[in-house]
Amino acid sequence: MTSPAPSPSRGAPAPGLGRPIVDARGLWKRYGPLAVLKGVDLSVAERELVFIIGPSGSGKSTLLRCLNRLEEPDDGSIHVDGIELLSPRTDINAARRRIGMVFQSFNLYPHMTARQNVMLALRKVLRQDRAQAEAVAARALERVGLAERMDHFPAQLSGGQQQRVAIARAIALEPRVMLFDEPTSALDPELVGGVLNVMRELRQDGMTMVVVSHEMAFARAAADRVVFMADGEKLEEGPPAQIFGEPRHERTRAFIRQIDRH
Repeated sequence: MTSPAPSPSRGAPAPGLGRPIVDARGLWKRYGPLAVLKGVDLSVAERELVFIIGPSGSGKSTLLRCLNRLEEPDDGSIHVDGIELLSPRTDINAARRRIGMVFQSFNLYPHMTARQNVMLALRKVLRQDRAQAEAVAARALERVGLAERMDHFPAQLSGGQQQRVAIARAIALEPRVMLFDEPTSALDPELVGGVLNVMRELRQDGMTMVVVSHEMAFARAAADRVVFMADGEKLEEGPPAQIFGEPRHERTRAFIRQIDRH
């Protein structure tokens, strides 16, 4: 049931960008009789920001979670930074160090300060000593605008600030690519801007990013390429001007009309 091999243009990074750092081919994911991914291809170049949009239940988050094997695809291949993630010879924990991920929920330890939450992976995964981990965590928190809040506990931070701690925790490990799964959906509207500003700064710094989100204004302004998914399939992709201004697939047109009404 694997999909046919893609043509060179399918899933290709935007012209002028670097080599693919993420290359997923023919991804299938089933839950019993239900196929939530149906032969999806996705290639992302270094320094590229790819935005994945589509209606609820289209497979967007499942695709993202397959890219670091939080979900196990039933078929297909995934290469990240030249490593075949689905190979039985791959040390998945080592491979995941190259892949930062930020979720809807912040998943912070409530009994640890912001700095301690960021330090934890540095100590446990990278085996850094305390002084080095403290310095790296401080730089990461400063990068997301939390230099003055790094010794606060999660309960003392707003939801937007907690999400920025989660971003700092991911970037402190110096990943090669960042995956964002609805990073603002759990936030009150007035808190969304701070998180999007951090993502814009990461974009300007050249971070490779794959984003699943309903923040369409951000997608229009910041994305190199937008991928539209529906019913487990990638139906269309292209630059934001094309997807939002001149979509080619009827499902994409219907989706854009719906979001424009809101």
